[in-house]
Amino acid sequence: MTALTEREGGSFAPIALLRMIIALFERIPYGLLAIVARVALAQVFWSSAQTHLANWDTTLALFSDQYQVPLLPPDFAADLAVTMEVLTPPLLLLGLATRFAALGLFGMTMVIEIFVYPQAWPTHIQWAAMELMLVARGAGLISLDTLIGARARRWS
Repeated sequence: MTALTEREGGSFAPIALLRMIIALFERIPYGLLAIVARVALAQVFWSSAQTHLANWDTTLALFSDQYQVPLLPPDFAADLAVTMEVLTPPLLLLGLATRFAALGLFGMTMVIEIFVYPQAWPTHIQWAAMELMLVARGAGLISLDTLIGARARRWS
């Protein structure tokens, strides 16, 4: 009999191997996934902030002519967007107020998707997946959120 047909503990060897591989995948710590998501999102939005800040006149023109967020004056929309792009990446990298930073970016992503670049949904859905994961599960073990939470539990 070959390895493909031998039975081990009631399962075919390939099935046992697949179960072992899946068990290894399930041991990937959430904190590792969270760090990757935090860094990826921080890079995306920080890069956008740097582009917008490089030439404020161009940024205002973009918000007036191309982005056209409804209900908000272009200069206010630009101020709000760039403020989010500057403030949230450091919070994500530090893992500080992560759920709130990710929730804010999720809202911004939805505005971009719905009103500005609906054709860019393949990119936006990736951002949204990372943002929602962070909103739902938090920053992970290696974060200021975890450190502050541990200290708060000790004090209470």
